[in-house]
Amino acid sequence: MSLFGDGLDAAVQKAFTRPAPKSAPAQMRYLVKKMKGTKAVAQMLRISQRTVERYVKGQIKRPRPDLAARLEREVKKRWQPQVRARAKAKAASTGGIVIDTRARMGYTAPIGSTDQDRIRHLTVALPPVHAARLFEAQEAGASDARLQEITAEALKEVYFLDSGRRAESLEEVRFTDIEHLEFDL
Repeated sequence: MSLFGDGLDAAVQKAFTRPAPKSAPAQMRYLVKKMKGTKAVAQMLRISQRTVERYVKGQIKRPRPDLAARLEREVKKRWQPQVRARAKAKAASTGGIVIDTRARMGYTAPIGSTDQDRIRHLTVALPPVHAARLFEAQEAGASDARLQEITAEALKEVYFLDSGRRAESLEEVRFTDIEHLEFDL
């Protein structure tokens, strides 16, 4: 499970204009239509092609919990791609992204300053530049650790340095022990 990747996906999903299919047969029909065949869906979900066909016909209505989770994740990943793209483009160009987090944060600074790590609860609006970096890295397949680094750099710039108005000698921000993380567009 990717904390940062899933958080970004959840933020984009709030922009959907219609709800995604809820029942397993409807989700399966959607995936079959989107992927143009039952074989591709079966391979993606790691089930037999016959099982996919039975879901499409409505002969099976309740999947196992692990299959239900995979099915829902794959449907939401493909649901309303144009709306998803518009939301990302707006966040990356004009809107920015809001991060709400409770995590242990500290920083590296010159000797004599208080750089002790501590739990902080922050709600910070990140400018479009940082939103664009996060979405570009996510689309390029960046790991959760890399997304965490990008977020730490953004928090350093916006929260700790206040866009260059304070703490100019700050070197590095540590962003660890994440208890809560939520993004919003």
